[in-house]
Amino acid sequence: MPIPSLPAEGGCRCGRVRLRISAKPLLTMACHCTGCQKMSSSAYSLSAAIPADGFEITKGEPVIGGLHGASKHYFCGYCMSWMFTRPEGLDWFVNLRPTMLDDPAWFTPFVETWTSEKLPWAETPALHSYAALSAFEEYDGLVAEYAKSQA
Repeated sequence: MPIPSLPAEGGCRCGRVRLRISAKPLLTMACHCTGCQKMSSSAYSLSAAIPADGFEITKGEPVIGGLHGASKHYFCGYCMSWMFTRPEGLDWFVNLRPTMLDDPAWFTPFVETWTSEKLPWAETPALHSYAALSAFEEYDGLVAEYAKSQA
């Protein structure tokens, strides 16, 4: 299902941090790595790669959580909702947790990663699966295919 009309609004569980996206996702994903399992308290995390210039915080100030490493994981400092990630060295997009949007019903993961670490029963409808991450040179093709699927 294509993304609803933009801009789309969202926020953390308690509403102290709000955000807006004004650009369509470049790609949607599910990550099965054990780190995402622990941070999301679930079988996998979900992400929508939003162009950085189409993402803004409109209320509040998220805090950095997770491992406090090179990639920055942002949370609401009050309710501790994991809201988005800014991956190290990839400044042109933000990995938004799509369930932070007020209407996440459009979301379907197009790619799933780290299936080598997935829980045996965890399944997604993703069209592309990778035991770890896809090769960096595959991303342009995946982004183009995802855009075509959303047209």
